Amino acid sequence: VALKRMLNFNVPPVKNSTGEPVWKVLIYDRFGQDIISPLLSVKELRDMGITLHLLLHSDRDAIPDVPAVYFVMPTEENIDRMCQDLRNQLYESYYLNFISAISRSKLEDIANAAIGANAVTQVAKVFDQYLNFITLEDDMFVLCNQNKELVSYRAINRPDITDTEMETIMDTIVDSLFCFFVTLGAIPIIRCSRGTAAEMVAVKLDKKLRENLRDARNSLFTGDTLGAGQFSFQRPLLVLVDRNIDLATPLHHTWTYQALVHDVLDFHLNRVNLEESTGTESSPTGARPKKKNKKSYDLTASDKFWQKHKGSPFPEVAESVQQELESYRAQEDEVKRLKSIMGIEGEDEGAISMLSDNTAKLTSAVSSLPELLEKKRLIDLHTNVATAVLEHIKSRKLDVYFEYEEKIMSKSTLDKSLLDMISDPD
Repeated sequence: VALKRMLNFNVPPVKNSTGEPVWKVLIYDRFGQDIISPLLSVKELRDMGITLHLLLHSDRDAIPDVPAVYFVMPTEENIDRMCQDLRNQLYESYYLNFISAISRSKLEDIANAAIGANAVTQVAKVFDQYLNFITLEDDMFVLCNQNKELVSYRAINRPDITDTEMETIMDTIVDSLFCFFVTLGAIPIIRCSRGTAAEMVAVKLDKKLRENLRDARNSLFTGDTLGAGQFSFQRPLLVLVDRNIDLATPLHHTWTYQALVHDVLDFHLNRVNLEESTGTESSPTGARPKKKNKKSYDLTASDKFWQKHKGSPFPEVAESVQQELESYRAQEDEVKRLKSIMGIEGEDEGAISMLSDNTAKLTSAVSSLPELLEKKRLIDLHTNVATAVLEHIKSRKLDVYFEYEEKIMSKSTLDKSLLDMISDPD
C-alpha cells in the first residue's frame, strides 16, 4: 500500500477512477529495486502509469515532458547523481522519495543544486518513505539484500570486529526496524535478552522511537499516517533474540519444498533462477557445446500452488504437480471433444439436440480458457522447479542425507557409526 501510494505521487490511489493514470518514469537504485521487485510486477507498475523503470546510475536520456519518481537511499553518490539530473534538466518534475530518512545537510545539497540549476519549481515533492525493508511474504520481511554480508550473523560475531563497525551494523538494523514500524503505524513493546547484540538493537530502537514521539509536531506515529493514526491500545510485541540462543535450527535441513528450493537452487527475493538442461542428443565432434538457457520464475503469494505446497514434504509436492497436470489434461480433452462434436454433419435430430447442449458447455469452456492457461503456466513452472530440485537430490543423495540427519537429531540408532559415514567416499 505504501509503495502504491508513493508511485501515485504520495496520494492514496482512488479505487474506482476510470481515468488514465499519469504516465511517469521510476528511477531507483539497487536498494529500491530489491524492495519493489518482490511486491510489484512489471504489469502492476504499468497499470500504475510507470512506463519506464531505470537504475539511477545507468545512462539515462532526457525525457523533458514526463514526471520522474525517484526511490533511492540517501547516500552521498545517489545525492550527487540526483543533483546532476537536476542540472541536466532530465525530466519535467521530480518527486524525490528516500528509502530512509535523509539528513539535513544532504537536503541542503539538493536545494543548492536546484537553485543553481534554476529547477526549484520542478522539484515537486521530497519524502522520507521509511521503507527500508524487503517484504517477501505477507508476514515475513528481511532487512537487506544489497551488501548483506555487512549485516549478517558472521559480521556481528567476527572476533576482530571494531566498535565502529558494530555501531554501523546496529544502526542499519535499527533503521530497518524503525522503518517497518513507521509503515505499520504502530509502536511496539520491545523485549530482548540481556547482554547480547539484541539488547544493543533494542536500546537504540527504543531511543529512536522515543525521540520521534517527543517531537509532537512531526511525529511519524500521530496524525493521518498509513496506520491507525493516534496510538491504538493494541500494540504489537517485538521480540529480539540473538541467533546464538538457537544455533541448531539454521543448520538443520528440512525436506519441504520451499526449504529445498532455498537450499539447492539459486533463490533470491522470491525469484528462482534455473539453468535448463539441454537434450542429450550428440552434437557433431568439434561443434560448440550448446548454451544452457537460463530461466527465472517468480514464486510469490499470487502463485496458488506455491502458497498451498511450499510447506509440504517434497514427495507430496511431486504428486500434487502430477495431479494438477492430470486435471488440466482432462479439462483440455473436454474442450477438444466439444470441438469435434461441433463439426457435426447431417441434420439428424440427435445431432441438433446434442448441439444445443454442447453450445452451453463450449461457452463455459471458452470462458474458462484464461484460467486454464494460467493453470498450465503454473504447472510448467513447478514441473521445472521440482525437476531441478530432484536432479540435485539425486546427484547429491540428499534423501539419504536428510534421513541420517533426522536419525541423528532424534538420537535413534544408525546402521553404521558417524565416522564411517563421514569417511565413506560415496
